[in-house]
Amino acid sequence: MPLPLLISAAVALSVSHTDTTRSVVVPMMPTVVTTPVTGIRSRLVADSIVVVKSRRSLTLYQGGFAIRTYGVALGKQPQGDKLRKGDNRTPEGVFRIDARNADSRFHRALHISYPDVEHMRRSTALGVAPGGDVMIHGLPKGYEKLGPSHREFDWTEGCVAVTNDEIEEIWRAVPDGTPIQIKP
Repeated sequence: MPLPLLISAAVALSVSHTDTTRSVVVPMMPTVVTTPVTGIRSRLVADSIVVVKSRRSLTLYQGGFAIRTYGVALGKQPQGDKLRKGDNRTPEGVFRIDARNADSRFHRALHISYPDVEHMRRSTALGVAPGGDVMIHGLPKGYEKLGPSHREFDWTEGCVAVTNDEIEEIWRAVPDGTPIQIKP
């Protein structure tokens, strides 16, 4: 049941306390209990993604609630916003998942809509190319067995990397057009 309907039902079923001077309605708020997600294999769909570079995390959200968080590896120069092609930085800002590559050399890849208008304007002012092909992806062929240990250092050229099992989950949960915010 969607949360607004659940809250409406809770208010409708609220307890009423009455004394001789006044009537007070005290809404009973539902208790939201979450079950840890060990694998997203159902019809669960994320409606947004947030990457926090300083925490090396990628979180999928649905209706404003975090549904799954993954550890990530970033570009080799993770601090600061991407300025130009080849700077090995992961861009910062709000983008969208605008394409997918099922046959990526990094197992699977979801393309991030970088560069946006602001990044294009800035790189043009600097007289440099903004770069592109920023993705959320798995591990390169031949390195799959690294698993979560790949996160011990930042190794991408500006992408957001997860394990192959994790990109499979993210791939199923994230439709094209999903907004992604990448924070410092």
